Amino acid sequence: MKLIDGKAVAAQIKLEIAEEVKQILASGGKRPHLAAILVGHDGGSETYVASKVKTCEEVGFQSTLIRYEEDVTEDELLGKVCELNENPGIDGFIVQLPLPKHISEQKVIETIDYRKDVDGFHPVNVGRMSIGLPCFVSATPAGILELLKRYDIETSGKHCVVLGRSNIVGKPVANLLMQKAYPGDCTVTVCHSRTKDIKKYCLEADIIIAALGSPEFLKGDMVREGAVVIDVGTTRVSSTETKSGFKLKGDVKFDEVAPKCSYITPVPGGVGPMTIISLMRNTLLAGKKGIYGYL
Repeated sequence: MKLIDGKAVAAQIKLEIAEEVKQILASGGKRPHLAAILVGHDGGSETYVASKVKTCEEVGFQSTLIRYEEDVTEDELLGKVCELNENPGIDGFIVQLPLPKHISEQKVIETIDYRKDVDGFHPVNVGRMSIGLPCFVSATPAGILELLKRYDIETSGKHCVVLGRSNIVGKPVANLLMQKAYPGDCTVTVCHSRTKDIKKYCLEADIIIAALGSPEFLKGDMVREGAVVIDVGTTRVSSTETKSGFKLKGDVKFDEVAPKCSYITPVPGGVGPMTIISLMRNTLLAGKKGIYGYL
């Protein structure tokens, strides 16, 4: 069993991005600029946005954090999104999800200029991804593919089972893994809450991507010998073992599953670090106008 070290891979990519930024600036180019809109004071969102801002600094990007209280109106938020769309100094931006109930997340996503949509959630980017055109790919699926690539994990002709059908992870990663590319060329099965006998599908899988948000769902008896397991789950559960009173649990019962795997990601330290670094790669592309060069 080999542990897939997302932290180490992310650190390597961070160095690569920082070097590229130095070269851009040395040749008289513009420093990439990422903006983030944060609404309210959700603990998870605060932590995630703080990490993004810190990583921007580490790779040499400029970053702007725009804060709103929970009671901001939908119109005010959409107005700010339109303002960022029009601002030539901002290369890419994100609106941190989830948003308060009175704001339509879909409306916000669709208002973002897809050429600045470094989260990869806009329907234009999702549509382009689904037919294999250049686009901003959402960060977690992009991070998963990068891990497979950096560890030279064979995907062509392999049976990949994706557990979960979310728009953020399950659907896009399934789509990416069936494309004619590397990593890709998989035969993909997507399982979800209405799938009957999920265990049967998992036991047939060469690669399992667990993205259900259900702690320790994937057990040892659901995985065949030599499988590759990518654990996307990060659920906070109560714990007496930590000072904070909680710990992060993945969707995989690690102690049971790991001995059977050829490769497996841990939680934390697997897919998580790759998500932020993938956002940075998208921002670099946005700054270089590397996808949508006519902005």
